[in-house]
Amino acid sequence: MEGTRFWLALIALAPLLLTQARRARRDTPRLPEAGGPDHGQAGDGPAATRLLVVGESTAAGVGVREHRQGLGAQLARPLHHRSGQPVAWRVNGVNGIRAGALADRLAAAPAADADLAVISLGVNDTTGLTRPGRYQADLLALIKVLRRNQPTLPVALLSVPPMQHFTALPSPLRQVLGLRAAQLDRAQRTLAARLDGVHHLAYPVIADPACLAEDGYHPAERGYAYIADRVADTLATLLTPCH
Repeated sequence: MEGTRFWLALIALAPLLLTQARRARRDTPRLPEAGGPDHGQAGDGPAATRLLVVGESTAAGVGVREHRQGLGAQLARPLHHRSGQPVAWRVNGVNGIRAGALADRLAAAPAADADLAVISLGVNDTTGLTRPGRYQADLLALIKVLRRNQPTLPVALLSVPPMQHFTALPSPLRQVLGLRAAQLDRAQRTLAARLDGVHHLAYPVIADPACLAEDGYHPAERGYAYIADRVADTLATLLTPCH
């Protein structure tokens, strides 16, 4: 249903949407990726669990100054608090990357040991009009890369953000992109449902502007903490301690 509505809206509103997209690209502040170490630990002592977060700008920490304020570190903290055990975290994100390019990037790098991998993708595949079938295939390739040395590695797919709620984008552009994001997320949910050990996580919508970065688009430190707190209970059930 979203597919038909998306293409009808895209065709009918193409001139307006193109103008709005160009204006949004021109006027939206371009924030850098986070600096500082791309790894760390919540809690003292030998790590009981190792968390790997890969993806696009959210994994790259766009919206905060350092990775210790970003998604990986923010996820590790509530997981540590819930388990009472140290949680090591590492992120590998690239602002603007799509699922297929990320799969290629990680395939060319040494495999990272982890007890749980979290994938945060979809916005760039949405704006780049990646076909749902192509997106699903690229996600599958990415999961296979993450599991090349650990076939049973639990993987959590953070849902494609509902872009209709991105109020920094003008209307109707954000509604049309929201339709496309819903298509890709359905493909993502379908993939998770048919793969053992792959889980789909609903995206916590950030309604408070104080939780957003200055671009009104990416989470700020409070926004990453908000997302992490909302998904931590589910992630905690997936973590397997190192032995």
